[in-house]
Amino acid sequence: MLLAWRFTTGKIAADKITSRRDELFYWLTIVVSNTLGTALGDFTADATGLNLGFEKGALLFAGLIAVVAMLHWLKWLPQAVLFWAAYILTRPLGATLGDVLTKSHGQGGFEFGRITATLVITAAMVALIVVSPKLSRPATVEA
Repeated sequence: MLLAWRFTTGKIAADKITSRRDELFYWLTIVVSNTLGTALGDFTADATGLNLGFEKGALLFAGLIAVVAMLHWLKWLPQAVLFWAAYILTRPLGATLGDVLTKSHGQGGFEFGRITATLVITAAMVALIVVSPKLSRPATVEA
């Protein structure tokens, strides 16, 4: 989808959607990445796929997101490419982490149930939001 967007419009700029064609490619990319990303997470974890299990699958995708973050800080690739890579990788990560929380012990999960899993994820998100501003450095002004 991203290649089609690039070859059709000459750019991939999710932050500057200025035409209907760009908007169409943006939303198609969102739909495709959500659908295929979730399926990839399930395929990675399930016995019918790579059979890594939910925990190893989650670690795999978390590791890939860490690589994308490192490439972002090193500025080795265009930021648009890294944005979409991170965006797409969050889908299989979410699928495998969700399965770790909700699947039965026999399937390798924690068997929390949907409400408890939702509360755990909410608490983690709130903690990350609280900690996030403390991790950013204030801008410095040079004289």
